[in-house]
Amino acid sequence: MIFSIWRFNPEKDTSPYFQDYKLKKIPQGTTLLDCMNLIKWTQDGTLTYRMSCRSAICGSCAIKVNGHAILACKTQVSNVIKDGKVKIEPLGNMEIIKDLVVDLGPFWERIEKIRPWLMPDESERYEKERYQSIDDFRKIDESSTCIMCGCCYSDCSSLDVDKVFLGPTALAKGQRFIDDSRDKERLNRIRELSDKGGIWDCTHCGECSERCPTEARPLERITSMRRTALALGIINNIGARHVKGFVDSIAHSGRLNENILPIRSMGIFNIPGLMSLIPIGIRMIMRRKNPSIIHRSIDEVEDIRRIVEELCKRLRKG
Repeated sequence: MIFSIWRFNPEKDTSPYFQDYKLKKIPQGTTLLDCMNLIKWTQDGTLTYRMSCRSAICGSCAIKVNGHAILACKTQVSNVIKDGKVKIEPLGNMEIIKDLVVDLGPFWERIEKIRPWLMPDESERYEKERYQSIDDFRKIDESSTCIMCGCCYSDCSSLDVDKVFLGPTALAKGQRFIDDSRDKERLNRIRELSDKGGIWDCTHCGECSERCPTEARPLERITSMRRTALALGIINNIGARHVKGFVDSIAHSGRLNENILPIRSMGIFNIPGLMSLIPIGIRMIMRRKNPSIIHRSIDEVEDIRRIVEELCKRLRKG
């Protein structure tokens, strides 16, 4: 089997390159990290990467394999070998320090911004501890499994183009505290995460949940916080207004009114935002892709309205 591994030593190399290593007779059940260790210990001691627990707990050994982020210690090598070869690279959306080691500084800075610690009501006194019901814990159970390995961060398409975006790891961690029944800052937290770079800047590509090696599934956590924000009436932002305008349009006519939605999303008093829509509108008209000015309701629109009303009731109940 051939392991094609990304190499880059800034002290010697002018640009990155791939170096091939060969291993023979790999036993069934061997992990990718086992193979990387074997290469380092028997072929090339200069190969640099992170590892620690070897039990899918610490998240240190996160790398890219065949284009996607994984945990090397949790991955069977037989599952990633294609035509006798596997391609190994450092995590994405991070600067490379050496070989497969990346700079995690910006990653941790984003997590720190969401204040990842419990802020209870100190006016309440407890003799021993703050109890939490099983049902309340279930609200944060999945997000609590996050080991902050950076796999979701690495493959996030929003981070690739938006450096202000907090990223899926920080947002998943944010949900863990927003829905913690012992935290008093729920409203302030969700307000902060509704600002630019927060929950509404996720493009819903789903790559974060695909790459998550635990049950955290960041996309589901982000969606949960969006529902919380809407239920609490935090709608003074483009993302929330877009959702509300979308729902109102469907409830009104059964169809999306594409002429009104951009205006509602931007906000009728957001003059700079509305002006920014003009060039897009002109291009649509020139290419004959603008929707019809006359917006008509579908037949049996009352059925749609009943469905929307029921969904809104469920949202308000949480």
